[in-house]
Amino acid sequence: MNRVFDERGAVTAEFAVALPAVIVVLALGIGAVGAAATNVRLQHAANESARLLGRDDPDALAAVAEAGGTAAVDRRDGLVCVTATASARGALPLPPLSARACALDGGR
Repeated sequence: MNRVFDERGAVTAEFAVALPAVIVVLALGIGAVGAAATNVRLQHAANESARLLGRDDPDALAAVAEAGGTAAVDRRDGLVCVTATASARGALPLPPLSARACALDGGR
């Protein structure tokens, strides 16, 4: 039996072509999950900071700093609102992440 085409090494070549695509997809997935986790931490920190600012706690914005973000505070109409922003880390070119939370301003 004579083979016209030798198929040895075909699987290796296919694997070598597909491996970079698999690595890119995995990196994008891990980056997206990391950005989502950062956004959840940022939202939690904004919620906590708004509640603490409503009670006039002097360390109210520490939670946002621990989450790796910066905060802007807005007080009006009996509410205190915190807008927290942070940059998305990782290989994905994402815009800055932000979260906003408001609480009753009982301390003023």
